[in-house]
Amino acid sequence: MKAGRNEPCPCGSGRKYKHCCGRLAAGAAEEVAAVPERALPQEAASALEAADALRSRGRVRESLPLYQRALALEPGDAVAHNNFGNAHLEIGQCAEAAAAYRRALRLSPDNADIHCNLANALRQLGQLPEALIESERAIALNPRLSMAHNNLGLVLAGQGRRDEAVVSYRRALALNPGYLEALNNLGNVLHELGERGEAVTLYRKAVELDPQRPDSHGNLGNVLTELGRLEQAMESFRRALALQPQHLQAHLGLGTALQMRGRASEAQESYQAALALEPHNVEALTLQGELHANRGQFGEAHELFQRALELDADFPFVYCSIAAHRKMTDEDGAWREGVEALLARPLPLGHQISLRYALGKYCDDLCRYDEAFGHYRAANDLSKRYGASYEPGKLSERVERIIGRFDAALLRQPQGESAASELPVFIIGMPRSGTSLTEQILASHPAVFGAGELRFWNRAFSEFEAAQSKGDSIARVIPAMARDYLERLRSLSDGALRVVDKMPANFLYAGLIHAALPRARIIHMQRHPLDTCLSIYFQNFFNMGAYSNDLEHLAHYYGEYLRIMRHWRAVLPGSALLEIPYEGLIEDQEGWTRRLLEFVGLPWDARCLEFHRTERLVITASRWQVRQKLSAASVGRWRNYEKYLEPLRGLVGAAPQPMRVASSRPSSGA
Repeated sequence: MKAGRNEPCPCGSGRKYKHCCGRLAAGAAEEVAAVPERALPQEAASALEAADALRSRGRVRESLPLYQRALALEPGDAVAHNNFGNAHLEIGQCAEAAAAYRRALRLSPDNADIHCNLANALRQLGQLPEALIESERAIALNPRLSMAHNNLGLVLAGQGRRDEAVVSYRRALALNPGYLEALNNLGNVLHELGERGEAVTLYRKAVELDPQRPDSHGNLGNVLTELGRLEQAMESFRRALALQPQHLQAHLGLGTALQMRGRASEAQESYQAALALEPHNVEALTLQGELHANRGQFGEAHELFQRALELDADFPFVYCSIAAHRKMTDEDGAWREGVEALLARPLPLGHQISLRYALGKYCDDLCRYDEAFGHYRAANDLSKRYGASYEPGKLSERVERIIGRFDAALLRQPQGESAASELPVFIIGMPRSGTSLTEQILASHPAVFGAGELRFWNRAFSEFEAAQSKGDSIARVIPAMARDYLERLRSLSDGALRVVDKMPANFLYAGLIHAALPRARIIHMQRHPLDTCLSIYFQNFFNMGAYSNDLEHLAHYYGEYLRIMRHWRAVLPGSALLEIPYEGLIEDQEGWTRRLLEFVGLPWDARCLEFHRTERLVITASRWQVRQKLSAASVGRWRNYEKYLEPLRGLVGAAPQPMRVASSRPSSGA
């Protein structure tokens, strides 16, 4: 029995218990390593209580000698063996933990908790078949043990059996709805299966139940990033880091979101913080390589990708990065073998998709077109599992509303002082139609800042519709939008005369843009419809509209794009819109570049012809292509895949010949 607090300590030290081993039990002991042998508890129960108290306060290593003392005094105590195993597990000594649990089970073979703990240690040791047996044994002994169902889910997920893992996690939560580990684990596996919406719900619930858990915030940030909700994602990562400044994944996640926002220097700081914590982390190295690639520093990027690959040949992301930033050749056989070996495993959905796109790129570069299309088709089919559905009728109805609201009469109405601004330049059109190339050409002019793809006008149109439905005056709503937008451009551009917004989907909002900013330049890029749609289908737009993963949906989306552009040609003043054929730009680079600069009201600068040498941040899918000299290699690419493109055939006759050129500067909107 333990002594009373004011009685002599049973360890024989001569001190009162409260000043000796009682201090250990209270978690206020000195370093156990400094406690002489004679001062350690002489009763097993006292030693075990002191060890448990220390471990509960996070002083796990200090608890180990006390557990050893308890077991030396009472080697038949199954609880002491189990708790000794728990201590080892908490400091990452999984083999020692498993040994302790096995000793405990020899003493108490029907204890479900100990079987569950052993399963956890075996799982972390990579011994998944044995971990599975122990998890199932624990559940058989106690079907209501939520921790055992959670552990079984972890084992099943580790074996790639994610659907079965979902069932186990749901059972754990049915037994214990507030089980934070199970909430996060279920969110993780659903995320891997492409069920992002439910994953967000689960992570948010975990955050609400315990706002002090950094992993919940980090998990939420990861899925929000994939959904394109970058500001919310950054907020989640920052909360995780406030709680745990050394949270490696939060640093990486924050860096990724910042990089996608174009905030390269801040992203670099996050990656450096991650590498300071773990210098050989392959994800941090690969992401830093991606940042170099965004800046056009492909040599530095390639070195980082190779280093990451040497450190971990099983990291899928690095294979995709290598393929995205150079032309693949027959000498990349080892790369292909690595990708195929990974695809033979039960990977998360996102990894499967990315690797299929990468294999498609590899085969396309090697002119193995049938193989390439097979991989691209598989990637797009897998992408459909994310659950986002394309609704053709919804887009058609939206286009109809836009056409109905923005007629020539509305566009002639004068709108406030912001209407005089010539700062914005818009590049619109279908994705993969040359918008990034055109921005790079313009951004090579010293008076131009390329802002990339700004998310503004989609939300602005929704606000415009809401204001109209409430009867608000257009003369009040539109000028406010213009002021907000110009303020954002000025915050980005540091005094540039022109700022380029190359969000392609702004083709939907050209009328609203002109109504708000009638002196803004709008450049419409046009490319052969089959080349355009094929390039979209071949690109891993993980957070783009669901139309991009199906050729029939692509055909419908492209048709609506053609319809609304016909409307803008009819109602916008002739000086407001310059239409550039991608193929014409390739054929006559200088001629079209001169027309571009004249249209935006800037003098000729030969540096625009050397656009591929311009050092700037480009975060679109075309970041490698815009750093190459102009080439006609991509013109007519669709012919290599002609037999697969029947759903797109109707677009060829419907697309106009893009020859309209406006050489005069925009008027005030009359």
